[in-house]
Amino acid sequence: MRIDSEFFQNEALFVAQGLLGKKIVRVYDSGKIEKYTITETEAYVGEEDLACHASKGRTKRTEIMYHEGGKVYVYLIYGIYWMLNFVTGKENNPQAVLIRGVEKCSGPGRVGKLLQLSGDFYGEDLSYSSKIWIEDSHVKPNFITTERIGIDYAGEIWKNKLWRFLITRN
Repeated sequence: MRIDSEFFQNEALFVAQGLLGKKIVRVYDSGKIEKYTITETEAYVGEEDLACHASKGRTKRTEIMYHEGGKVYVYLIYGIYWMLNFVTGKENNPQAVLIRGVEKCSGPGRVGKLLQLSGDFYGEDLSYSSKIWIEDSHVKPNFITTERIGIDYAGEIWKNKLWRFLITRN
């Protein structure tokens, strides 16, 4: 049931919608395995997207975004929270999907804390990882789209893109 890298080699907008309802599987250091249903995502679509980290070009931080889809991109904000992203698209076309929420846990910082993420997850391959991967739930949930959150710096055009996806409860 593990989703292979081919799914992630699609455009970020497709993957962001397709991840809704799928399960993040996390194997903790203790050996405990937990599964979390993805309920909220945000898409970032490359160097032209001024809200995307890749808009600043290829750096040590963004290097993994230039790989083909199916890798984990984590980064630290406020010196506290690790943000979980999945690289999407083809090689040298930097795109990613931010995981903003899972069932019973809303907010990307909280998700990172729940999953006990660290910088060690950077570059992890979702096809082969023994500590994190995505499984298909075969659920096709209803969802809504809204503007992305916390990206006012990107300007009116980019902050108003309807590239945030949330499962609805109907």
